[in-house]
Amino acid sequence: MQKGSVRYVVFKEEDSWYAVGLEFNIVESGDDPQMVLFNLFEAIKGYVKSFTKAHARPHMLNQKTNEEYEKMWKNLTRGNDKPIKSPYEIYTFGKQLLSV
Repeated sequence: MQKGSVRYVVFKEEDSWYAVGLEFNIVESGDDPQMVLFNLFEAIKGYVKSFTKAHARPHMLNQKTNEEYEKMWKNLTRGNDKPIKSPYEIYTFGKQLLSV
């Protein structure tokens, strides 16, 4: 088994919450930020499991990250205390370790 990680961001846009798995371009949406984050990790787990069953190479799992989400990630992780200029309300972000 190899280990990897996925970066994720949970944010609100207008009346909906979104959870994004950047490396896989998986997006979940809903009314509750905790539920969309849970659904995101379940979707990622299913995605990785299907690749594992197909005996695909782990590097094939990663997708090109959507530019808007990559920019959001960079703004969140830039390492300073300046406020983030964003039309979104950020709930949480981070990295989740995966087994591939």
